[in-house]
Amino acid sequence: MDLDARFDAYAELLLKENDKQNLISRRAGREEIKSHIRDSLALTGFIPLEDETLVDLGSGAGFPGLMLAIACPRLEVTLLESDLKKCDFLSRCAGELDLSRVTVLRERAEVIGQSSAWRGHFDLCTSRAVAAARVLLEYGLPLLKEGGRQLMWKSSGWQQEMSEAQNALTVLGGRYDTIWNYDLTGDKDRCIIAVRKTAPTPDAYPRRTGVPSKRPL
Repeated sequence: MDLDARFDAYAELLLKENDKQNLISRRAGREEIKSHIRDSLALTGFIPLEDETLVDLGSGAGFPGLMLAIACPRLEVTLLESDLKKCDFLSRCAGELDLSRVTVLRERAEVIGQSSAWRGHFDLCTSRAVAAARVLLEYGLPLLKEGGRQLMWKSSGWQQEMSEAQNALTVLGGRYDTIWNYDLTGDKDRCIIAVRKTAPTPDAYPRRTGVPSKRPL
């Protein structure tokens, strides 16, 4: 199955599943799904994705992690999602699209961030429409190797988010690396923020389930 056929097959699976559970807007059609796919794949225009390990936080319907796995077959992708039905959908997609390097993990980021099997395991961490930057950093930086990058899809207001995230960066061992701006609906309306992990994350982080979002650093 070629790349376009895989994305078409994914769109068909998503439309059928969206009738059962609200993965995206109930009114969404193929054009909106294509927009989500383009947004997810924006990263491929900025950095090569080949033999790295990547964890995608809150994968939901598969944006961006599953889309990156489809487009970059040498990438080792772990889709992290706490909802059982969403995990079942992601697993079915990975199977039907023959994505042998995709792992679907039903768990919370706060839990795997304290697991010796996953902590410090990944080269890259992605997230799209999950939480504010300072919350995402507590979820993601513990999972990265030193030198790894956390990649956050954002739109307008990112400057305020990154200003509020300065304490989290200091505490968790990260530094702002770069920002890539791109068009989705026009006028450079989207960006991906890259944060580099520069030091080990203290053992106390991430804090227990629910605390990062309730009491952000």
